[in-house]
Amino acid sequence: MGIFNAFSNWKTERYERHIEEMHDLGKCPDCRGRGFTLPLNAYAAVYECPGCNGSGLYSDWSEMNS
Repeated sequence: MGIFNAFSNWKTERYERHIEEMHDLGKCPDCRGRGFTLPLNAYAAVYECPGCNGSGLYSDWSEMNS
């Protein structure tokens, strides 16, 4: 179980660090400030980011996730 806990803690810390960096930049953590998400399929349409409703702003993301 120790390895699973270590991996889980690492992943959580990495995510929190990413959120903090995006906050400092004022960008949405989900789309990194682009306002859209890229699908895994190269031929699919580009989708508006659901985290910030396409604005790319951290303030909109935090309102949606609070």
